[in-house]
Amino acid sequence: MSARHLVVHGTVQGVFFRASAEQEAARLGVAGWVANRSDGTVEMVVEGEDDAVSELVAWAHEGPARAEVTGVDVTDRQPEGLSGFGQR
Repeated sequence: MSARHLVVHGTVQGVFFRASAEQEAARLGVAGWVANRSDGTVEMVVEGEDDAVSELVAWAHEGPARAEVTGVDVTDRQPEGLSGFGQR
């Protein structure tokens, strides 16, 4: 079990990043949340099986088709036992 906090930079708001992240998390069975931040970035907290979390982190570096990701800040964190994945 692992958990990560992500801040995704670039053109990531208004391009269905949050909805796409929610779909990808459901496909991978990862828990957590995704939210737009006032500075134009997208913030994510993800936790689950190590491989699934790593796959979602890799996905965040690309995002959906209309996104232009310029960078992702990734920080390890302690799993909280979250369930489900939603947009905030």
